[in-house]
Amino acid sequence: MTSPTVHFIFTTACLIAAAGAFPIDDKKAPESPGDIKAIQGAMLTAIPKAQAATVSIDLGDGSGSGVIVSADGLVMTAAHVSAGVGKEVSVDMPDGTKLKAETLGLDSETDAALIQITEKLPEGKPFPTVEINRTDDTKLGDWVFSLGHSGGFDKARGAVSRIGRLVRVANTTLQTDGALIGGDSGGPLFDMEGRLIGIHSRVGAVVGQNMHVPVKVFTDNWDRMLKSEFIGEGPFAEKPVKGKGFLGLATKPAGGGIEVTKVGRKSPAEEAGIRQGDLLRSLNGEKLDSREKLQSILAELAAGDKLAFEITRDGKDETINLKLGKR
Repeated sequence: MTSPTVHFIFTTACLIAAAGAFPIDDKKAPESPGDIKAIQGAMLTAIPKAQAATVSIDLGDGSGSGVIVSADGLVMTAAHVSAGVGKEVSVDMPDGTKLKAETLGLDSETDAALIQITEKLPEGKPFPTVEINRTDDTKLGDWVFSLGHSGGFDKARGAVSRIGRLVRVANTTLQTDGALIGGDSGGPLFDMEGRLIGIHSRVGAVVGQNMHVPVKVFTDNWDRMLKSEFIGEGPFAEKPVKGKGFLGLATKPAGGGIEVTKVGRKSPAEEAGIRQGDLLRSLNGEKLDSREKLQSILAELAAGDKLAFEITRDGKDETINLKLGKR
């Protein structure tokens, strides 16, 4: 026998689907216990799927949130969370599974970014996903709910859910009166049908000051972000400056390449395993026949860019991969 609670949740979900909108949205405030139960029923229906796809993004020196939108592990988040293009990060799934990921493109002016999870789930299972609301039909006063890993990942607690309403709707910004805190940035904002409508951007100091990036900003720049483009000039992410990357080694000319004469302490070169005496033969596929050649290649790269050195050490050839640091 179906319980009254389950029946009510099912009925609420059907009413929303039939109406194409949440019926309480048009009311200034809930007018009866039935309205409160309708809100509760909608959330109980939508939250389990939404929570399964809401992840914590581990940046090493901090964390944010994101939401998976494709079965192959594409994550929508905020640009100030990803903080760059081509960065290696990790993603915490709700069950505690930690997976490697890489930041793709971002829009530094609106705070939108994509991240690709690069590791597979056990047994090759598809990633849990949420539906994106592509109709652009959100309006002032709509009831919404947010998810995020407030204060960082906590497996026992899971992603925290909060409810609120849209108090401002603009082309590149949504504002809600729900409560968010640090760690929620990059997390998802849903309508009461459980469809993704935005990503948390600026977390306000008080209730009513939380800003979110509408999904339309993402869809308008989708192809460019998938191609790992850095869009705009900020302020939500700092554009890398060519020639400002830090490697941390000195070289001299040698037959077949350039020889490492010194490696800086705690430099990217040292941390990658480059040693004094190594013969650097090529960098990113380009032959190194002089120190000037190395400098000319580095002049076109920025902090965070990937390097692949082909080296010879003790008569053996090998490849060393690293990322440029900041000066």
